[in-house]
Amino acid sequence: MILVRQEIGDVLRDFRLQKGRTLRQVASKASVALGYLSEVERGQKEASSEILASVADALDTPISVIMREVGDRLAVLEGIEPIIPDTIPDEFVAAMDADLVTR
Repeated sequence: MILVRQEIGDVLRDFRLQKGRTLRQVASKASVALGYLSEVERGQKEASSEILASVADALDTPISVIMREVGDRLAVLEGIEPIIPDTIPDEFVAAMDADLVTR
């Protein structure tokens, strides 16, 4: 069974480590108990949206970026290719190429 709280914790830990911050630093800046944040990162506790927002702010990372990463990781675990909205579908490119050839 896939646990969303586990993926959220993994993503928060990964972002924290990428930023070079300690658990203590993030907990302090987010006004969250050190032990509680540790449990969230280990997937043992569910974090409220308010806690997630505080931790994201402490990491100087938009909550949308954190949640997108969580969604992408869940998609991989579910065997679904993550949707990358910044790409142009192949069908659209082919149609544009065909249109340019006929001009």
